[in-house]
Amino acid sequence: MSTYAIDRRGFLAAGAALVATPGFAAAPAPEVRRLSPALDRIIAPGSIVETIATGIRWAEGPLWVPGTGLVFSDPPANLMRLWTRKRGVVPFLSPSGAAGTDPKLVREPGSNGLALAHDGALLIANSGGRSIDRVDLKTRQRRVLADRFEGARFNSPNDLHVARSGTIYFTDPPYGFADGDTSPLKEAKQNGVYRWSPDGKVALIDGGLTRPNGVALSPDERRLYVSVSDEAAPRIMVYDLDAHGMPTTSRIWLDATPLRAGNAPGLPDGMKVARNGTMFCSVPGGMMVLTPEAQPLGVIISGKAIANCAFGEDGATLFMTASDRVLRLRLRTGAGM
Repeated sequence: MSTYAIDRRGFLAAGAALVATPGFAAAPAPEVRRLSPALDRIIAPGSIVETIATGIRWAEGPLWVPGTGLVFSDPPANLMRLWTRKRGVVPFLSPSGAAGTDPKLVREPGSNGLALAHDGALLIANSGGRSIDRVDLKTRQRRVLADRFEGARFNSPNDLHVARSGTIYFTDPPYGFADGDTSPLKEAKQNGVYRWSPDGKVALIDGGLTRPNGVALSPDERRLYVSVSDEAAPRIMVYDLDAHGMPTTSRIWLDATPLRAGNAPGLPDGMKVARNGTMFCSVPGGMMVLTPEAQPLGVIISGKAIANCAFGEDGATLFMTASDRVLRLRLRTGAGM
């Protein structure tokens, strides 16, 4: 068994523990469930999961912007919001994606995944605009970095991760379309995982995934993780990358099928990797904390799907977008940022 293969027995046991409590889907308040004593080094026993924002149509793409606060997307509302301790939640960018789209064709016109460029600019997976955008936070001037591959427009870019070189890895499922793969707007044959390089070139990483979604790099940037939100085969893939950032091999890092037992809400979605390699991954049931070897340590449950997460504040806070709300959890260390 390779160092990154799944301990199947341990994972199935974790899945059983996740759904064992009666009334799981209707949990009255967010909570942390411990699956291994090792979780205590990351989340202190008794830690409280706070709800800091509610009333969102679909919360996505959280990002901590130093000196500004937490920004997050609401793709169907075409709105980006900002949370700070002082002001609470306020509008930040509207429209966050594309204006004037046809709701009969586009169900998510707004921004989805967010990231920071190395110069502090905001990078947006623009679901409605079908592009990867760069926004200057001082002037709010927007520029499209990429909107097509080999002449075909992207579907609805969903999530992105910025490498140390400035390269952007991003996913492009058809979730933004009202009719998914059968949408008359769909031009690309594949639902792809792509690599945009600072010279403006776009390369296809993988064109064979049905529903590519969350994306992240390992701390050494030798591995790329991609969530697949396929109800029939929910999983997280890992790709070994060469010196040019292109894949050499790929395999399933996490088979999330067992976690769908008991009607657990959600699918593999967004993820973040701490500096020490600890993985925070959206899975059926919530946000799971895992080792780099895919050993489950614990899970954060809200009773609803948790779509994505971000490290913020001093690096020891985990923010999570959970359906119609945003959650906040303090971690033991500043390993995230």
